[in-house]
Amino acid sequence: MTGSILGGLAVAIGAFGAHALQTILAANNRLETFETGVKYQFYHALALIVLGLLMQKFDHRLFTWSGYGFLAGILLFSGSLYILSLSGVSKWGAVTPLGGVAFLIGWITLVMGISKSVN
Repeated sequence: MTGSILGGLAVAIGAFGAHALQTILAANNRLETFETGVKYQFYHALALIVLGLLMQKFDHRLFTWSGYGFLAGILLFSGSLYILSLSGVSKWGAVTPLGGVAFLIGWITLVMGISKSVN
């Protein structure tokens, strides 16, 4: 359910950015940055949906950690890019790598969970 909500929000945020926020994003020269945030949010929303399907078949705590990693990544990575793009405050760029680490933790724990579940 979380993946579906975040996927829908990615579509809405992307559309809102492309239309209503275009002037602000252009003034801050951050349209590409904003689009990167949307893209990564959408990719990881889809990953959360797949993860939910896996969790119905395999019950492993690593999958829970994977979900937390993806969720934290969306909040930190995409969230910081949205704030950076709209505010123009470049210090928000320092938060983005933390989101990238959270994404990596999500993917690593997903691989570990799959490995332990199929063996």
